[in-house]
Amino acid sequence: MVLKARYSINPQDVPRYSGLTGRKLNIAVSVIATSGFLLFGYDQGVMSGIITGEDFNNYFPQTKGNATWQAFVTAIYEIGCLFGAIFSLIFADKVGRRRSIILGAAIMVVGVVIQVTAYTGYSPMAQFLVGRVVTGVGNGINTSTIPTYQAECSRSHNRGLLICIEGGVIAFGTLIAYWLDYGASYGPPGLTWRFPIAFQVVFGLIIVVAMVWLPESPRWLLSKDRTEEATVVLAALSGQPREHEDVQLQLAVIMDSIRVSGQATGSSSYSSLFTGGKTQHFRRMMLGISSQFFQQIGGCNAVIYYFPLLFQQSVGTTHSLALLLGGVNMIIYAAFATTSWFVIEKVGRRRLFIIGSVGQSAAMILAFACLIPGTSSAAIGAGVAFFVYIGFFGATWLPLPWLYSAEISPVKTRARANAVSTISNWLWNFTVVMFTPPFVAASPWGAYLFFAVVNASFVPVIYFFYPETARRSLEEIDLIFAKGFTENLSYVKAAKQLPQMTEQEAQVMAREYGFVSEDEESGGKGWGEKGDVSPGAGGVQPVVGGGV
Repeated sequence: MVLKARYSINPQDVPRYSGLTGRKLNIAVSVIATSGFLLFGYDQGVMSGIITGEDFNNYFPQTKGNATWQAFVTAIYEIGCLFGAIFSLIFADKVGRRRSIILGAAIMVVGVVIQVTAYTGYSPMAQFLVGRVVTGVGNGINTSTIPTYQAECSRSHNRGLLICIEGGVIAFGTLIAYWLDYGASYGPPGLTWRFPIAFQVVFGLIIVVAMVWLPESPRWLLSKDRTEEATVVLAALSGQPREHEDVQLQLAVIMDSIRVSGQATGSSSYSSLFTGGKTQHFRRMMLGISSQFFQQIGGCNAVIYYFPLLFQQSVGTTHSLALLLGGVNMIIYAAFATTSWFVIEKVGRRRLFIIGSVGQSAAMILAFACLIPGTSSAAIGAGVAFFVYIGFFGATWLPLPWLYSAEISPVKTRARANAVSTISNWLWNFTVVMFTPPFVAASPWGAYLFFAVVNASFVPVIYFFYPETARRSLEEIDLIFAKGFTENLSYVKAAKQLPQMTEQEAQVMAREYGFVSEDEESGGKGWGEKGDVSPGAGGVQPVVGGGV
């Protein structure tokens, strides 16, 4: 198999990848996964300071003073991301999490090279647009895959934190892009836009090289009936020998979950995304889709992509001052993005979703109210509103949809459901990025009234339909939906009633809901039996020096 990650066994019989095991290996996985979202954030922000720059407009005259072209050049990237997410929907279960991430980062590097080599006389606009699309394809693959990879390599007590860190560093990537744009704006012609775009290659190469040495998702390996390799990965992530009781228990619980989902081997069918019953695949997919839809239609990228443009058009600042204020806004964005890291498991997903919706709606109300008079002094209040909005967004809606959509679906449909939710993200991302400049040009305050109403509408949907998943293992989340369906409860209520469980307790309840066959319960060989998965037993032999 291509691109195998090699491992070794230390004297304590614990598997190691690149010499790392346990906490150090978990940190390495998180750092590289985080780098993928740092690149995502950088890509989101890099065009903000370029699209209205004099040098860029002279090089690509179609964008000069033309709001539609400015929107198109920026938004075409989202079309590429959409194609990348569709690729993940079709092929992610076959390719695997790890190789998908390597492929996505490599494609992004290729797209960057295409963009920065656009020169006058050789259809520069067409080449630049093609490069934007190619880069988007790579980012679409990565944003569909990285949260799933992180969720499947993490334990329940830190999964929320790790994926929130991923989402939060989007803000840090955008912060880097804004200030790099600002610094490059004082450089010579050509460098002002080529260098900020070319800088993406740094992040892309880090991801490609590092992921070659990291393990595959253990849950994906088990879904392919590659038990030996999954045992090695779980042992390495746990920092324990493969025969250790905790490793074997994790294997049993995950395999029970895979068995009930109907994905004992091979890829899931597309039709499985639309099933109900105890597993509630369709409902869970729709929760992920709706969270990504809400994130985008709430207006985040109207502020992130176009902050300098909004300040120039709505508030009336110079281009240089707009770039500077945009950089300050991104500092606030990054600072608030870290708050979710400390409260995500204590406060929970539902409360943060609701707090963010209310705060974003209030900020947009302030923005449109201050823009109605049409005076520069009143418009300053709108500028303050943009800062308030980005603070609430960074702390809540920035990381939460990536976490929620990655953890809410079961292992059978997780890759495809997460890909579909990411498709929703990029489709509405494109829509918002495309309509914002013309909307603002036609009605300086109307766009913000629209976003205020939309954000307010999120609250009842979240309150009635979003079950809490904080401090739950991925297998416990399966039980929430089984409980709701079996006992005819709302799934929000089922989540409240279901107590926090250990892995052993989750396995017992899985049997109560019929998630484990009678043969397994009576001691026969099955997915839930340790004797079936222990190294050296049931046909599974110890592996040394192999690869995943």
